Amino acid sequence: MVTIVGGWTQTSGAIDKSRATRLDPSCKGEIVTQAAAQPVGTLATALAHARRLLVRDPKLAEQQVREILKVVPGSAEARGLLVDALRAQGDQFTLAGDVDQADAAYAKAIQASVNDPRLLEAAAALCDNQLAVAEPLLRAHLKLHPTDVAAIRMLAELASRLGRYGDAEKLLGRALELAPGFEPARHNLAIVLYRANKPSEALEQIAHLLVNDPGNPSYRNLKAAALVRIGEFEEAVAIYDEVLKEFPGQPKGWMSYGHALKTLGKQEDSVAAYRKSLALQPGLGEAWWSLANLKTVTFSDTDIAAMRAQLTRTDLSEEDRFHLHFALGKALEDAGDYAESFRNYADGNALRRSGLDYDAAETSRHVARSKALFTPAFFEGRAGQGCAAEDPIFILGLPRAGSTLVEQILASHSQVEGTQELPDIITLAKRLGGRKLRGEEDRYPEILEALSAEELAALGAEFLESTRIQRKTSRPMFIDKMPNNWLHAGLIHLILPNAKIIDARRHPLGCCFSGFKQHFARGQGFTYGLEDIGRYYRDYVELMAHFDAVLPGRIHRVIYEQMIADTETEVRRLLDYCGLGFEENCLRFYETDRAVRTASSEQVRQPIFRSAVDHWQNYEPWLDSLKRALGPVLDAYPEAPAFD
Repeated sequence: MVTIVGGWTQTSGAIDKSRATRLDPSCKGEIVTQAAAQPVGTLATALAHARRLLVRDPKLAEQQVREILKVVPGSAEARGLLVDALRAQGDQFTLAGDVDQADAAYAKAIQASVNDPRLLEAAAALCDNQLAVAEPLLRAHLKLHPTDVAAIRMLAELASRLGRYGDAEKLLGRALELAPGFEPARHNLAIVLYRANKPSEALEQIAHLLVNDPGNPSYRNLKAAALVRIGEFEEAVAIYDEVLKEFPGQPKGWMSYGHALKTLGKQEDSVAAYRKSLALQPGLGEAWWSLANLKTVTFSDTDIAAMRAQLTRTDLSEEDRFHLHFALGKALEDAGDYAESFRNYADGNALRRSGLDYDAAETSRHVARSKALFTPAFFEGRAGQGCAAEDPIFILGLPRAGSTLVEQILASHSQVEGTQELPDIITLAKRLGGRKLRGEEDRYPEILEALSAEELAALGAEFLESTRIQRKTSRPMFIDKMPNNWLHAGLIHLILPNAKIIDARRHPLGCCFSGFKQHFARGQGFTYGLEDIGRYYRDYVELMAHFDAVLPGRIHRVIYEQMIADTETEVRRLLDYCGLGFEENCLRFYETDRAVRTASSEQVRQPIFRSAVDHWQNYEPWLDSLKRALGPVLDAYPEAPAFD
């Protein structure tokens, strides 16, 4: 039997000098043999020995690591190995009540990591957002110390900032596997899951956090935000209300509260919440923009002066600055100062664009590849495949094209439920593409050619299952209003051939400039430059024209200006396409009481009006670059020009 006695490896009562090692405090962590009492190795040698023991005998490894820790108590890797050894002992470890001991060991390991020079340098780089500096430091450290949960958490933070949420999720999962009590990592995981549009999974992690710390305002606020993602707005508002009564000094908490109230149509309360956040933090640009984004608030001269004063600050963050420019642009537009308004819109867009890596050519390449793949023969060969469900109605196109109006009209029908802009189709497309980093080869959409009938049906069923959480009624049909799904119309047709697809289209100058004026929280990187958005609109028209040719009548088009001019005729056409009987409520859509999350949330709660149709004309002197980017699409509207 092999045991550890006083730091010596001993076999059957006799010292095995070929393997006997101990740490000698006088040698500062070096290894000595009993026979020679001379240094023969370093701490790394002792740790490597412990790792080898871990494979054969976790109990022996535990004892060896404890001897190491007597001499080098600050070793993060030794403490990580101790937990590995404890956990490898399975039920005995759990029954012995060593869970707390393991977590305590990792807590000390984390504390030790804080003083590691390499990690300190990586942390400083992360604080300065120098990700290219931080990443190699963290990877080099983890190569030597693979169980250092503090370093794992830092690498996950880096991955999250790069938008690599899948990598961040795996890293944080590993950290929690090693140290289940490492609550900061669990909080990070909940945030990553929320950002990755996995609200249900985020809520599971938040529930775990709240068991040990039920009053934590950060956890409760995150729970409310995740509830909003799955359409549980009333519960979210109740949580925000409770938290803000206990902790009223949270400017961003009040702002999030305002977002949820806006979604429920409680505009007066929403405005009050945004104003409260600004009283606490006058330079909070997003709160100013949130007021502007209601589209119904008129800013006073005092408000305009306050925004201008904030923009003179030298300590204002870039995010606050571009939000303020967007808000001030809207305020000055309402005041009729179009030249100054445009300058603020342009400044806000330029700041936002500088922080993105959007590549307009990537969208154009996707359109060309889609046209090459999706031929009449391609679709004919797959006729009758996919999931036969008729539940979904997809409304797609560009943002600010009238899609929320179409959604509100349909959601006023007794057979249709409105949900929100769902990320599920985009998530499927990314998964099929298999690309993790920019520059890697993307297999989508060509990968669709290799999918069997069973695989296509399974993808359709997966979409229905993943979106089920968004459905709150028993109505047989539901709406997915993600505008960017126009890029995936071919995928939608293949996996859900009986789903309805509606293309909401608006005059290119009205649509594009409205998008340019709008600050989107995420996912619409093409809107921050007039040339970018013009090119994006042109690509969209080209791909939709292709589907009109290869799948005639498959996609129903709603022209915004025609809907405004002759609402009843267009509503009847829309309902006929969806296989729905006419209902008067669809004409009185503004009376429908439902949550609306988009920028048009307040506008669709009013009767149709024409005043916004031609707003772009006030800015025509500055739109030459947009017109050039649109090219023949502009003159051909509402039809499509001939494309190669």
